Amino acid sequence: MDVANDLRVRRAGEADLAVLVRLRDDAARWMLNRGITGQWRPGELDQGHFRRVMAEGEVWLAEAGGRVAGAWELWWEDEAAWGPQPPVAGYVHRLMVDRDVAAPGTGKLLLGAAERRVAEAGRTCVRLDCLAGNAQLNAYYRNAGYRVVGHKAGKPQPGGAPKSFTLLEKGLSGG
Repeated sequence: MDVANDLRVRRAGEADLAVLVRLRDDAARWMLNRGITGQWRPGELDQGHFRRVMAEGEVWLAEAGGRVAGAWELWWEDEAAWGPQPPVAGYVHRLMVDRDVAAPGTGKLLLGAAERRVAEAGRTCVRLDCLAGNAQLNAYYRNAGYRVVGHKAGKPQPGGAPKSFTLLEKGLSGG
């Protein structure tokens, strides 16, 4: 699947586990270096996390010039945040870019690729959750066409205390 001129996306596999952990840890360090606390911490997620997501959903990698530029998880249900739902959505988690490789705007290209994958699966909307206290990231998703549809307090977190999230949704194909 082509995303942009030199950005290609593909499903991640077992051989990509170490790079996914590095990408997540680098993104966590980038946030902490900019004073964004309470969201991600280096070392929170290991290869087992990404292996479990691959077994239950999908993990996608974006490559530019043969180097990993970003990744995201795509789930087909997310009861922890959204409760039981009919199968109409794909749920994007852990959208990450490698700021040493990715060109500006790569995050929105990755969201677009995730949206196309959800549409290909016959689902009508993409949902994601965003740490409620991260105003900059909430604005980023709203600017990408997502609308706030709710809030979830006390969502369990892998390796950490429960947190509060903004729930965002974007309809596909005019949905």
